[in-house]
Amino acid sequence: MTIIEIPAGWPADESAARAVQQELRGRLVRDEEGPAAGEGHVTGLDVAYDDERDLVAAAAVVLDARTHQVVEEATAVGRVSFPYVPGLLAFREIPTVLAALDRLSADPGLLVCDGYGLAHPRRFGLASHLGVLTGRPSIGVAKNPFTFTYDQPGTARGEFAPLLADGEEVGRALRTQAGVKPVFVSVGHRVSLANACAHTLHLTPRFRQPETTRLADSLCRRALKEALGEE
Repeated sequence: MTIIEIPAGWPADESAARAVQQELRGRLVRDEEGPAAGEGHVTGLDVAYDDERDLVAAAAVVLDARTHQVVEEATAVGRVSFPYVPGLLAFREIPTVLAALDRLSADPGLLVCDGYGLAHPRRFGLASHLGVLTGRPSIGVAKNPFTFTYDQPGTARGEFAPLLADGEEVGRALRTQAGVKPVFVSVGHRVSLANACAHTLHLTPRFRQPETTRLADSLCRRALKEALGEE
């Protein structure tokens, strides 16, 4: 089992991580529409942890955006690279996620993260962080709304309500299936919020979560079990 080690110079404390976060946030691109939903490739990214062994497994699953067929998938297992600090979770897993992305030969296209982008206390969650580091368009689709306020959207598929932070719309609570609780969509990098929601709806034909997230979640869990020698 090859373990991705923590990169030299990686932030080791909250102060250093916040400084990196602040510097990278200045590179965010928020005025691009991004690729059209249903065109090109989309790549789901997710991680699974083994806290006892201080390991994280990352998965990257590339789908044909139109058909949702798997084009390619890759995994990596690495050391957890940062302590648990709310608002700085990206620093725990980014080296391993980047290693998984680097193992792909196909163009990843749009990156779809199981987490947040601008819907973050400092407007720079995992989706934004990865988007800036890779230069690729990215979105965050989270299961929970973090600390932000919102009204319940209508019950029909496609209904949404703004996710608000001090009156600013930082994302949307989006109903991907009728009568099912919403997901929380935010811009990562180089994509508009409306387009991020369009991608999310296109990726959720049957279930609440995007197909990208469902496949990446399953793959990273399998990769962690294999790395630990479990069935």
